[in-house]
Amino acid sequence: MPRYSIRHTTTYRYANPVTFGDHRLMVRPRDSHDLRLLSTTIGITPPASGMRWMHDVFGNSVAIASFDAPSDTLEIESRIDLEHFPAEEGPFPVEAYARSYPFSYSADEVPDLARTLERHYPDPEHKVDDWAKQFVVPPEGEGPLVDTMGLLERMTRSIKENFSYASRDLEGTQSPVETLDLKSGSCRDFALLMMEAARSLGFAARFVSGYLYDPAADKAAAEGGGAVGAGATHAWVQVYLPGAGWVEFDPTNAIIGGKQLFRVAVTRDPTQAIPVAGSWTGAPADYLGMTVSVEVHQEG
Repeated sequence: MPRYSIRHTTTYRYANPVTFGDHRLMVRPRDSHDLRLLSTTIGITPPASGMRWMHDVFGNSVAIASFDAPSDTLEIESRIDLEHFPAEEGPFPVEAYARSYPFSYSADEVPDLARTLERHYPDPEHKVDDWAKQFVVPPEGEGPLVDTMGLLERMTRSIKENFSYASRDLEGTQSPVETLDLKSGSCRDFALLMMEAARSLGFAARFVSGYLYDPAADKAAAEGGGAVGAGATHAWVQVYLPGAGWVEFDPTNAIIGGKQLFRVAVTRDPTQAIPVAGSWTGAPADYLGMTVSVEVHQEG
């Protein structure tokens, strides 16, 4: 059974001591049949005066940290040990009626899927619609029926192959239309584009924030060089397929099935899945910046 360790550090620096409001932390992976948490710790400097836990509306674990001492640095470090039992990349047990596109979700499921079926971002010129429709055409030689998984796989791989990845530490996400126009973006931009494109075709889709294990980078680190793990928090999308449930699609890396993905937060919109968010009080010029580091190792 694969075992992994994750170290996620977020550091804020200021020119002068500032005071901190509550900070909302979404760094604890979701326990499930495919992911078992063995240990989790959160270290904060300066020490938090209080910490409470809650589940948000989606069932994600959220920690609220409070502070009573000013400081010129705020460092939040999460350490996690876990076991992962991911679904392999296909064949997924999709119900017979949903194996070809289009299909309809059952009447029992639609009320619960409703918000994940809705488009959330404007597309006045139908650019996202038009981009998504290209994947509905079956590849030459595959016959008249459109294979549901094939459609989603082509969409996933198209983003990987035709868009340029651009790391970005700033908060916020590009709109799907902007990502299409730029043909570049971060992992969360690509996830949002695919989520909205899938919704435009009638799929229920949701946003996922978490961690990515990169075997090549882990090997390089063990040999004394290179980056460790994926180096940052990661984002991808889940699409609901009858019979298979919520299936992972990572358009940044063309990963299907979640083999290297560790879920932390599952939401209907990226704004609801920010790993660390909070407030501070001081002069605007005091803020010097934020750095994020994520290290993911496979143990043994």
